Amino acid sequence: MAVAFTLTSHLFFEEQDYYQMTLWDVGTGPYDGTDGNAPFASALIGWKTLRGGRRVVNIADSDNSPSCQLSELVIDNLIASSHSAVIGLGTGRPLEKAVAASLEYDLPKLDPSRTWMFGTGSEKISDFLQYKHLEKVDQLVTQYAELRTTLGTDYLIKPDVTVSLPARHEWEPRFLHAAVSCKWTIRSDRVQNIRHENNQMIRHRRERLPHLVTVTAEPLPTRLAAIARGTGEVDAVYHVAYDALDGAIAEAGFLTRDQKDAWEEVTEQGRVRPYSDLAKTLAFW
Repeated sequence: MAVAFTLTSHLFFEEQDYYQMTLWDVGTGPYDGTDGNAPFASALIGWKTLRGGRRVVNIADSDNSPSCQLSELVIDNLIASSHSAVIGLGTGRPLEKAVAASLEYDLPKLDPSRTWMFGTGSEKISDFLQYKHLEKVDQLVTQYAELRTTLGTDYLIKPDVTVSLPARHEWEPRFLHAAVSCKWTIRSDRVQNIRHENNQMIRHRRERLPHLVTVTAEPLPTRLAAIARGTGEVDAVYHVAYDALDGAIAEAGFLTRDQKDAWEEVTEQGRVRPYSDLAKTLAFW
């Protein structure tokens, strides 16, 4: 069961500019999980105005015509299926906070036998049982320049969203159950960053590997395929507007065959999944 969100807002200061930011307060209306769109999708995906006055949807690549056209169909489908207005305050930290808030609501209801804990971008993987040993590695790397050259310093990763479980013993740290990478859209550098960080977590873990998943609002299927394909660095990609995008692709006569084939591939193989599957996957697997 997911959550219906009541929207409130406040101003916060970032990089010398004020932005309007959405907060999510748990509402009273339960979400039955049949809609593949995230319950916060229509609050984050909306219109933005570029320099020069041109308006585009905030998940679109403004230099890519198919991306812009497909994003417009996505937002049309979201408006048609939503009871609230599209505000469009997305990208970056709001996505992380929305994902963490929805999981914090869903997981205790799906599995109340566990004590679920959550974090957003502030916790290093060395705070958790599987990676606690990296603290000692970091001390040695800091002390010896030769080790810095050999090992680098990019192993102390801070996942965008963490889901953890209590320690087995009082002297042990918490267990990292899932590391969620939140990428509003997909570009080649972001794909490489996800793969690199997840490979580091696979290589350096002790005991069971946490779930390694990605959440995105990227509209172009070929860009989704760029991260969904691979050799196991990512369990699956969860799309915040899955149903809206699926409907948009079906009616988008302007899309190339490659784009439609990419969507068919990643969805039929379960590499790109509805956001509504995320909490159930983390709770039951």
